Parts: sequence; C-alpha cells; structure tokens
Amino acid sequence: MDDVKIGEILLPGEESEQEARASKVRRRFWPTMKRAMRQVPFSRDVVAAYYCAMDPTTPMRTRGILLGALAYFVLPFDFVPDVFALVGFSDDIAVLTAAFAAISGQIKEDHYLRADDALKDELAETGKTAR
Repeated sequence: MDDVKIGEILLPGEESEQEARASKVRRRFWPTMKRAMRQVPFSRDVVAAYYCAMDPTTPMRTRGILLGALAYFVLPFDFVPDVFALVGFSDDIAVLTAAFAAISGQIKEDHYLRADDALKDELAETGKTAR
C-alpha cells in the first residue's frame, strides 16, 4: 500500500463526514474485531483507538484520523480481502499503523483501560484464553 492511498484514507474530513464514518464504525467495529483478533498483532491498540475515536473530548483532527483508519478496517471493500489467511488484514494493519503514527500518543490511558475491559469480556464470552 502506498503512502498516497494511506494519506487519503487518513484525511480527517469534515464534521459531517466524520459522523458518517463514526456511525459505520460503531455498527461494524466489534464483529470485525472479533474476526481479526488473532491476525492483528496489536488488538489492544485497535480497541483503544476505537474508544478514543468515540470519545467526544478527543480533538477533532485525531478523531478524524482514527475514524478514517477504523472505517477502512471495518468496511468490507479493501485492498486485500480480509478472508485471505495471514495477509487479509495486512493492509488494514498498515493503515492503522499510519494512523497511530499520525496521532502520536493521543490515545489516553482511560481508552486503554476500556480496551482491556472489553477484550477481557470478549475473551470470557468466547471461552478463549489470552495469549
């Protein structure tokens, strides 16, 4: 994936565009995350990014970047289809990694604590053990 494509995905966009992305992310995040958990090496960061993006106190630019990356993650149309084992989420990982670099440290400890709770609940619900 080239930098131009990733740059286009991560544009913060207008407030109305952010709200449309937020709505899609809210609807599709958890089902996608459940499928991706084993393939995305930094699931905790992705879930914390979700909580950061949904936090109304997060700066608009940060929200926009995270919503762009998370929308790409949850939408079924992407560069490499997610159904391909091992490589399916590689483009999503590239976009998320670029988003994390762009917001450099804007995800707060509270977002990570919420992510930990959500992941713990998900693991308990599915009967899996944490790695």
